[in-house]
Amino acid sequence: MITVAVTGGIGAGKSTVSRRLAELGAVVIDSDRLAREVVAPGSAGLAEIAAEFGTDVIAADGSLLRPALAAIVFGDPAARTRLESITHPRVRALFEEQRAAAPANAVVVNDIPLLVDLRVAAGFHLVLTVRADPEVRVARLIDRGLAEADARARIAAQITDADRDPLTDKWLDNDGAPEALESTIDSLWRDRLLPFERNVREGRVADPSGGAGTAVADPATARRLAARIGAAVPGSAVTVLAPTGPAPGSVHLRAATVDPRLLPELTAAGFPPLARPSGVAVVGDADAAVHRHGAADPGQPADVDVLLGLR
Repeated sequence: MITVAVTGGIGAGKSTVSRRLAELGAVVIDSDRLAREVVAPGSAGLAEIAAEFGTDVIAADGSLLRPALAAIVFGDPAARTRLESITHPRVRALFEEQRAAAPANAVVVNDIPLLVDLRVAAGFHLVLTVRADPEVRVARLIDRGLAEADARARIAAQITDADRDPLTDKWLDNDGAPEALESTIDSLWRDRLLPFERNVREGRVADPSGGAGTAVADPATARRLAARIGAAVPGSAVTVLAPTGPAPGSVHLRAATVDPRLLPELTAAGFPPLARPSGVAVVGDADAAVHRHGAADPGQPADVDVLLGLR
């Protein structure tokens, strides 16, 4: 199983991408729908919101008065943070519950509009970001019934594509014909997502020549991979050793003081073992062994030196 985030600004086409991935066989979990579920009438989340913000945000039928709540949190970062502290943990828990119920060989897709933090992005095997020209997005929102001023205001209120770039493993351009985007998604599914999932499940390093696209070994890519390794093996010290590893476009990283009991977690995160342990390194423990791991992602090779040892 792998988990893939699909994100992007309003009107960019996240739903279009998620819908096509579902048609191809992905298990799609919509974060907007989860967010509605956790504040449904009678839910613990809604009760906590009422306790925090007052009963004026609750309608007569027991549902959430979204405009009333929006009026409180809009422009008030502290209030927004309090709201997020109520809803976000519940959304994450519900996502994990549904992810765990998916088949063992699933490609689980999380349609998530608000992906803004590398620590959150590191929990996914891959982040796909959909983008389109702002004017194209405005036109789409107008077609949905929004006034032009409202459409532009909603776009302006979100983070920019430049902000999303450090979190993004693969950009999906959606300015053109629907057929072009569909073709891109189909190729991505066939050449990258399905092999990626199979490699993770079988604990196998990908063959980077498998046709999944051109890898990019830039600092942002290295930071994303390092964050994923750090999330998989907490307590380790992850560093970038060189701009590139042995394969073209490969990132070379080192994870030190890795608890050996967490090696299966590293494989599950997309970094399976490449070879038997070799040599000895002193990393807080004179018997710390060196393991070489690679990437299960056929679209982004990596060479990871794993040094075992407890801090």
